[in-house]
Amino acid sequence: MYDTSLEDYLERFFGYNTFRTGQKEIIQSVLFRQHTLAVLPTGTGKSICYQLPALLMKGTVLVISPLLSLMTDQIKELKSFGMKDVVAINSMTSKHEKQYSMKNLNKYKLVFTSPEMLQNSFFITQLKKIDLSLFVIDEAHCISQWGYEFRPDYLRLTDVHKELRSPPVLAVTATATPEVQEDIIDLLELRDCNKYIYPMDKPNLSFVVKKVAEVSEKKKDIVGTLEKYPVPTMIYFSSRKEAENMSAYLQNELADLKTAYYHGAMDTTDRLLIQQQFMANQLDIICCTSAFGMGINKMDVRLVIHYHAPSQLESFIQEVGRAGRDGKESVSLLYFHETDQHISRHLIESELPDISLIENAVKYIIDNRLTEKTSLEDYFLKVSGENEIQWRFFQYQLEVHDIIINDKINVEKININDFVKSIRDTIWERQIYKHKKMYEMVDWINRTNCRRVALYEHFQSGVQQPLGMCCDYCDFKWEYWQPSLIKHKKSYQLWEEKLASKLMQNDY
Repeated sequence: MYDTSLEDYLERFFGYNTFRTGQKEIIQSVLFRQHTLAVLPTGTGKSICYQLPALLMKGTVLVISPLLSLMTDQIKELKSFGMKDVVAINSMTSKHEKQYSMKNLNKYKLVFTSPEMLQNSFFITQLKKIDLSLFVIDEAHCISQWGYEFRPDYLRLTDVHKELRSPPVLAVTATATPEVQEDIIDLLELRDCNKYIYPMDKPNLSFVVKKVAEVSEKKKDIVGTLEKYPVPTMIYFSSRKEAENMSAYLQNELADLKTAYYHGAMDTTDRLLIQQQFMANQLDIICCTSAFGMGINKMDVRLVIHYHAPSQLESFIQEVGRAGRDGKESVSLLYFHETDQHISRHLIESELPDISLIENAVKYIIDNRLTEKTSLEDYFLKVSGENEIQWRFFQYQLEVHDIIINDKINVEKININDFVKSIRDTIWERQIYKHKKMYEMVDWINRTNCRRVALYEHFQSGVQQPLGMCCDYCDFKWEYWQPSLIKHKKSYQLWEEKLASKLMQNDY
């Protein structure tokens, strides 16, 4: 098919001598223009599975990615390998850059974008004019995990794919139960699809759970752990406020370690700056929400701490998978207090609107004979307390029922009883599903057998042999863990100081 072996191309373009597990088989499937679903562990080079084909195939590869930071990192890495014909088109791109990039799409081998940007009609029109060789959905579990509430534009990708003349699809992820795998295939309508599913567990990762009688014990224990093991660390929280507070607390208690916080409510520039400083070892500890980490290619994270338990096992596996990307022994440490369940339950309930809010919004549409989506959006956000997640859910339901078409509201399409009943049933089904996921997480925390085996039993049959210690149930002892500790200390600005300095320069 090609004038040299795939291994030779891999070395020529990326400097690697051999493929990692699964990469070559997935790439071959893509090159034969087959729809492909690939599940590989975090940190095992999923991006190579579309980056190398992009260099070998004619036309342009479109990559749908969930996070701006993920696009930024991938483009930076590709350019470091000498690949210049790559571009990101997203909400951070300036208007001028967007217009230029969209009008010159045929100049690029790789185009990174978000599901939301693919709702731009001009962008779609321009994509139709070029030869799309591959339609990539990176972190494809987001279709199932985020699509129903948080980011319904993931559920619109099927229509986008059809509109772009149905090029071959590559859906890649590190976390997908058999149920989620089928959900991805069904939602994308991939009738003939090659599946490459590899073990998700990382043999160099040890699992530790600490149950605490008082929430305050978490802070003290984290300080003690980091005093003894000052290593590159990510600490996950379910609360933005807790992440900020803990960052300040650790900076005060651990003066030799540089700490910052990261969450989705921060300005995009601030988030990218923090991410780059963590990658460059200018920050040692990140106190973050789930908004941080997806696609972060930092090889030496040694410790991933969960201050709060995530609301589902899939999120937990994604987050702990960011430790030990270099293959060296690393640790997942999860704290649990009984009240943590209340936080998960509250988050689940806040993602979906109360049915009375739906009824009031429908009544508002009818009473005011609304025709424009923007008027409804303003009303809904006002009465929901600016809850954009609930608005996205409601908007998607209106579109599914053909009440909103091209941002226009068709009042005549509304059958109040049928519409409200349909949404009520959908909310009920999603809440049952999410609570089931939450109880799976709690059940894992309370299990009294090997944590590694119990964690992956929903995802695969069996686990790999650990390279070091397995878990606190089997053999883990802190005194046996001997990671390389952070020793070098040099003068550099904290991200807050750097940002303040930048802003002052801009004022003059």
